[in-house]
Amino acid sequence: MSEVSVYLFLGFLDSGKTKFIQETLEDERMENGERTMLLICEEGEEEYDPSRFKVKNVAIERIDTPEDLNEGTLYYLTRKHRAQRVVVEYNGMWLLQQFFDAMPESWVINQMMTFFDSATFTAYNKNMRQLVFDKINMTQMVVLNRFKGEYERQEYHKIVRAVSRRPEIVYEYVGGKVEYDEIEDPMPFDVEAPVIEIEDRDFALFYRDLSEKPQQYVGKTVKFKGMAAVSKKLPAGCVVIGRFIMTCCEADIAYDGFALKTNGHVSGLATKDWLIIVAKVGFEYSPVYRKEGPVLMAESIERCEPLPPEEAVATYY
Repeated sequence: MSEVSVYLFLGFLDSGKTKFIQETLEDERMENGERTMLLICEEGEEEYDPSRFKVKNVAIERIDTPEDLNEGTLYYLTRKHRAQRVVVEYNGMWLLQQFFDAMPESWVINQMMTFFDSATFTAYNKNMRQLVFDKINMTQMVVLNRFKGEYERQEYHKIVRAVSRRPEIVYEYVGGKVEYDEIEDPMPFDVEAPVIEIEDRDFALFYRDLSEKPQQYVGKTVKFKGMAAVSKKLPAGCVVIGRFIMTCCEADIAYDGFALKTNGHVSGLATKDWLIIVAKVGFEYSPVYRKEGPVLMAESIERCEPLPPEEAVATYY
C-alpha cells in the first residue's frame, strides 16, 4: 500500500479541534486531488458541515471506543476509501500510544497539533496531568484557544515547556487575534562555562537538553551528581550515570542516564552507588543506546552520599 499522510489533531472536548479541522477542509489550498479520510474519535458539541468543504473526496468515519482503535480497523478503512490522506480528530481521554500502536505501516504522521481551551488548561494540568503531558510531549504546535488579556502567559508557557521545548506555542485570543509565544527559556545553568555545573534540582532539565541537543555540549565539561547503573553487558569501564526522573506523575518514574566511561578513576562500582562526576561530553556509538549518543568521558569521579528520598527523584519542576 502507498504511503498515507496523517494529520493528527489532539486536545480535549471543546478545545477547538473541530473548528480548526472544518476551516482547514474549507481551505481550497488543501485540495490537491488526494482522497481524504476524516477520522473522528470523539463526539463533540460542534458538528462538521461537509457541504462547505473545498477539499473534495472526503470520507468521514467514526471510532467510538478504544477497543475499535486497532490496526485491523484502520487498515480496513484505508482500503475501503483508498485514502491517500487521513485527518484525525483524536479523543482527548485516550493516550497517544494507543494510536501509534494501531497505525498501519503505510501511515506516516505529517503534522501533529494540540489544542487547549485556555480557560480550563491549568485545571486540566492540575487534575489530569498525565493526559496533558501525553498531548504535548510529541506535538509540533500547542494552540491555546480563547486566550484573554488578563491571563498570565508565563504560567501557560511554563506548563508547556515543562513537558517539551519542541512545540511552537500559539495564543489565539477571544476575537481571533493570534500571537506566537516568544518567551525565552534560559537554562538554569551556564552552558558556556568552563565547567557546566548542574545543581541537583536541575538534573531533569539537563538530561532532556543534552538528550535533545547533544551537539551543543560536545567537547564541553560537565559536573553533576548521579546514581550509577552497572551491567555485565557493557564494556569494562563503562557504566550508566543518571537519576530516576518523574516526567509527569509518580506512575511514570523511570531511571534515565548517560553512558559514562570511567577511565580508571574508580573501581568496584555497583548499581545505586552515588557519584559526583566531572566529565567531557562526546558523541559516539554506545551499547547503552545501541546507537550514537552522548558519551561522558570521566575526568574525575568521587563517591558521595545519596540524596535524601524527597530529592532523589528528579523532576521538571
